[in-house]
Amino acid sequence: MTTESNKAVIADFCAAFAKGDPQAIVDFMTDDVNYWILGRREVVRSAGNHSKAEMRRIFELMNERTRKPMTFTPKSMIAEGDQVALEAESYAELTNGRVYNNRYHLKITLRDGKLASIREYLDTQHVYDTWFAPAS
Repeated sequence: MTTESNKAVIADFCAAFAKGDPQAIVDFMTDDVNYWILGRREVVRSAGNHSKAEMRRIFELMNERTRKPMTFTPKSMIAEGDQVALEAESYAELTNGRVYNNRYHLKITLRDGKLASIREYLDTQHVYDTWFAPAS
């Protein structure tokens, strides 16, 4: 695939979040995807390496705690070969009254038009504060 077609796949992947369908999101991934999320698992439970099935469950849990589907907006992309560097921003109003509005950098490796490896870097303090911190 070309770098432009790889970037188009990533743009479609980002757009899938707004549908609120976890299966639509993970359908962009290979069956053997390794999805790594920055953080310490004892603080942010979603941190670490995840399989496709585990990511689907994470997306399901997120949907259960949002008033409507989260948006995941690409801000910039750089592609070379089978790799895409993505800067993105999310937005969701949570059922706990908080607003999740994070910024990301993802290093994505594609294989045959699907996401085979994802390394997600984000503000873990914001994740904790909005999703996991006790109500004050």
